[in-house]
This record gives sequence, structure tokens and C-alpha cells, in this order.
Amino acid sequence: MKNKIVILFLCFSTLIFSQEKNKTKLEREARENVREGNELYNQLKFKEAEIAYKKGLSKNPNYPTASYNLGNSIYQQDRNKEAVSQFELVEKTFKKKDSKAEAYHNMGNSFMKEKQYEKAVTAFKNSMRNNSKDDETRYNLAMAQELLKKQEQENKDDKKDNKDNKDDKNKDQKDKEGGDKEKKEDENKEKDKGKDKEDEKGDKKQDEEKKQDQQPRPNQLSPEQIKQLLEAMNNEENKTQKKLNAEKAKGKKIKQEKDW
Repeated sequence: MKNKIVILFLCFSTLIFSQEKNKTKLEREARENVREGNELYNQLKFKEAEIAYKKGLSKNPNYPTASYNLGNSIYQQDRNKEAVSQFELVEKTFKKKDSKAEAYHNMGNSFMKEKQYEKAVTAFKNSMRNNSKDDETRYNLAMAQELLKKQEQENKDDKKDNKDNKDDKNKDQKDKEGGDKEKKEDENKEKDKGKDKEDEKGDKKQDEEKKQDQQPRPNQLSPEQIKQLLEAMNNEENKTQKKLNAEKAKGKKIKQEKDW
């Protein structure tokens, strides 16, 4: 029984030793990757340096230096949003205040490139809280605050300009509506004038017709002439009636055949 316990202990110890040895090997390789990355970074080969740092982190994920340097290499490639994310991750893993201050400082620089001045101010303030003696961070903070103030003023001016443009547009619309209304009123007045003229002309015509009815007409027959005309018409009507009666007496009806 004792022999079995000894064997199990030896196996367990061997396993732990093997794991520790493997871990040490990976950490050593990670450090080598970081050194390689640093050399490439100093040669301004930021893309190649990024690859080297990522290799180091794949072997040792809890390697703050590799994370921080990776953030810097990404920042140098103007991938600012990715750099911010990386620096936020770095700040959580760093224990020393000086290291945290550097991470926040670079984070602020990334925000400055994106013109996110309000976030940049916050990042630089966090950097100052971890290292209040850093003059470079103090200078960047003052610049970010000044740019933020200018940005806010420009936004106010833009809003004011938009409001003024909107007011001018509304005024132009009202003036146009007022002009259209005035034009329409003038047209209606002209129509009313024309109608008044037509009514006046019609009234004048009616008055003239009334006057004509009241005045004796030219060539009007005298009572004696009317009497003679009526007698002549009666005589003609009697002649026509006699002729019709005569024709009726000697003629017969003629049946017509329908041609269909």
C-alpha cells in the first residue's frame, strides 16, 4: 500500500514539474517574442511588431508588457479604436500606478486622434491620478480641454446657424404665402372691377332697351292702316277656306302602299 502511495506521489510530482517546466518554457518564449517585437517596433515595423507581441500573448496571456506594447503597435498604425480597447485591457492587468498612468496616457492620445476630446480629457485625468508628476500628461490634458471647449462652441454655433436657416426658410415661406395672398387679392379686385364694368354695361344696355320700348318705333302703322290690314287678311283667309272645301268635295282618298 505504501509503495502505491509513493508511486502516485511521484507521478503527481512529475506531472506538476512537467507543467511548471512547460509553463516556464512558454514564458521564456513569450519574452523572446516581446524582445523581437521591440526590435521591430524600434525599426518602425509596427505591423511585424504587432504579430510578434500577439505570439507572445498566445504563449502567456497574462503578460502585461506584451499587452501594453501590442496596444502601442496598434496605435502607431492609426487603428485608434482597437488601441483604446487594448489599453483598457492593459490598465486592468497592470498593478503599478506608473504603468496604469502610461496606459491611460496612451488611451487619451488615441481619443485625441479620433477627436473624442471629452473621453480624452477623462483618460488624461485618470493618468494624472496615477502619476501627478507627469508634465507631458498635464500638457495633453490642457490641450484636450481647450479642444473640447472649442468643439462645444462650434457645435453651439452649428445649432444656431441651423436654427437661423430654419427661421429664414420659414420667413421666406411666410413672405411667399403673403405675396401669393396679396397677388390673389389683387386678382380678385381686378375680377371685381371687371364684373362691375360688365354689370354697369349690362345695366346701361337694359336702360337703353327700356328707353327704346318707351319711344315710338320707326314706321309704326296708324290705327287706320291696321284696320285695313286686318280686313285684307280676313278676305284672304275666306278665299283659302272656300278653295279647300271645293277640293275636298271633288277629291277621293288615295291609299298608299307601303313599300317594304
